[in-house]
Amino acid sequence: MSTPLISRTELRAAIEAGTVTVVDALGGDYYAQQHLPGAVALVESEVTARAAELLPDRDAAIVTYCSNPACPNSEAVARKLLALGYTDVRKYREGIQDWVEAGLPVESGVAV
Repeated sequence: MSTPLISRTELRAAIEAGTVTVVDALGGDYYAQQHLPGAVALVESEVTARAAELLPDRDAAIVTYCSNPACPNSEAVARKLLALGYTDVRKYREGIQDWVEAGLPVESGVAV
């Protein structure tokens, strides 16, 4: 079973409303270069170790994304989160490529 999806329109509204935590499944240099507003970087290999710290509320709305539909990272991170007991995880399948092409704002820099 694959992770439920969220559309760009729905995701943008949720980000603007502050009702979602966005997870960048690319991490590293990709994250530093550009990421969705307010996104936290969390790659598959770090989910088990860092999820509780970065995402303390297991019932919060979480959306994972990576670069585009061909990128498997967002699905991998989403599945790990679900396996850890997170209850509201969705995936923005089109990824940051779609977001940028739509002219929506991104942030850059490394998280503190």
